[in-house]
Amino acid sequence: MARFESKPLNPTRLNRAVQKNPALFGVPFILLMVAASYALTTFTQTRYDLHDQKVKHVTKQEELGLDKDRKKFDIREEYYKLSAQADEDWEPKRIQRPKGLPEWGVAPSEPPLKSDNKKS
Repeated sequence: MARFESKPLNPTRLNRAVQKNPALFGVPFILLMVAASYALTTFTQTRYDLHDQKVKHVTKQEELGLDKDRKKFDIREEYYKLSAQADEDWEPKRIQRPKGLPEWGVAPSEPPLKSDNKKS
């Protein structure tokens, strides 16, 4: 099968120039993308700065009220609270023993033997 050639019938000057040297199209495109990225950094920085101002804006009265009635943090107290809480969350329950096992769970001395001595 014959290949079709990708030559246009009436090539323009720009078309011939790009076919001879593809960097004429690629390099300006890459430069445009990099320049646009640097140009947009100021807009994105402004956006994040405004968001930070909204979050961090606290009036003087609110600021004074934050330290009022604050309890000191003690790691030992928290440890004791958590350990006491863990003791209250469970209760012991009996489970049924497997058949053939005594009440207080004596371990079997040997596993049961399998009969592999089948004669054909």
